Amino acid sequence: MGRIFEVRKSKMFARYDRMAKQFTRIGKEIAIAVKKGGSDPDTNPMLRRIMQNAKSVNMPKERIEGAIKNALGKDTSNYDEVLYEGYAPHGIALLVETATDNTTRTVANVRSHFNKGGGSLGNSGSVGFLFKHLGVFKLSAEGLNAENLELELIDAGLEELGEDSEGHMIVRCEFNDFGNMQKALEERGITPISAELEWLPLNTVEISEIAADDVFKLIERIEQDDDVQRVFHNMA
Repeated sequence: MGRIFEVRKSKMFARYDRMAKQFTRIGKEIAIAVKKGGSDPDTNPMLRRIMQNAKSVNMPKERIEGAIKNALGKDTSNYDEVLYEGYAPHGIALLVETATDNTTRTVANVRSHFNKGGGSLGNSGSVGFLFKHLGVFKLSAEGLNAENLELELIDAGLEELGEDSEGHMIVRCEFNDFGNMQKALEERGITPISAELEWLPLNTVEISEIAADDVFKLIERIEQDDDVQRVFHNMA
């Protein structure tokens, strides 16, 4: 019974850690969005998107409002968005998105994570060509007709319309068409469950489960860094 309790407690703490990390990531995104386009989501599409994403991970309303208020303060940190590129063990390419108020600290930490995890940090452009920067919108499929929606969204830059394992509709567009797609969905009264800019691999690499475990250990290590927002890989 004691062992079962420990396992449950461990899973509970892991869930809280993931949630805390998500809230921190979104808080930084809100700060960046407010600095760029103001605190009104009606006139700031970037902030509107991030607030939708915050709701999708159950971020409390008061925490969202607090992050917006903090971003308006004179003494708040100004975050730079920096993308780092490198290789994990077994030749797997990684892209590391960061939001930092100290790039010197961040690059040193990211390099250390790569080195200690058996990987290597590369120069800008060293692995980015292996990925495509896309807008990814997750929609509730209820009440939507995939064929009709596909035709309606072509002019907004639709690149692909599919479905995920949970039955949600997934809309993908080019990075430069993200704003057009967001507007097209809003005009049709469709509120995405989430809307993200993601790096998707052009091709994936097959490796063994043992090798994949090495890669995931490095990714987990990198993701624990406070300056890291998200990590993308090209592992199958």
